[in-house]
Amino acid sequence: MYKGRSILALIPARGGSKRLPRKNIRPLLGKPLIAWTIEEALISKYIDRVIVSTDDEEIAKVSRKYGAEVPFMRPKELATDEARSVDVILHALKYLEDADNYSPAIVVLLQPTSPLRTRDDIDKAIKIFYRNRCKSLISVYEAPNHYLWLYEVKGEFLKLVGCLHKRLNNSVSPKLYIPNGAIYITEVETLKTYETFYIEELSYYVMPYERSIDIDTELEFDIAENLIKKRELK
Repeated sequence: MYKGRSILALIPARGGSKRLPRKNIRPLLGKPLIAWTIEEALISKYIDRVIVSTDDEEIAKVSRKYGAEVPFMRPKELATDEARSVDVILHALKYLEDADNYSPAIVVLLQPTSPLRTRDDIDKAIKIFYRNRCKSLISVYEAPNHYLWLYEVKGEFLKLVGCLHKRLNNSVSPKLYIPNGAIYITEVETLKTYETFYIEELSYYVMPYERSIDIDTELEFDIAENLIKKRELK
């Protein structure tokens, strides 16, 4: 709880990952991927409850082993590729209200595919959320200092659709940021109203690039392992 308001951390982890099967419980340096997120959420100074939303019994078992609550199994229709994250959150909120009479003021969405996100990242983001008196916040990292050329395929050829450059002239060009998927924070009432984190007045928390890895491929899994090893050597 922070400033008298209850804060729920929700970790979404469905069983049907296709690009990297069973990635949410795949061992990352000897510990299931989802456990890295659960453990950091549990030691947050401000989060009251850590709940995993899953449709998979094995993921539920692993999540409970590492200290998260799994008070319900997610309906199959909310565990498809097309299911929206906001519907997963709203389902969890409704269950908790009906079953536990628990209605948090703030929800923090923590994806298990961001294992390098730390407790300090979570707590600093929550403090910024309150300090800025915002309705929604996401974590980002600073975009690389180079040109971004964007092409689309037209038949057998590429067609340039845009070119974005960052800080070609540091005195003129603004810094650019990319969402990293690690932390999403919003007021519950805001989420119910807009059904998205991406509202007009969107606040942010900047994370370094080396903690912004979002695992979706074998290569990204290997990169995460190497980054954690490097961090633990310091």
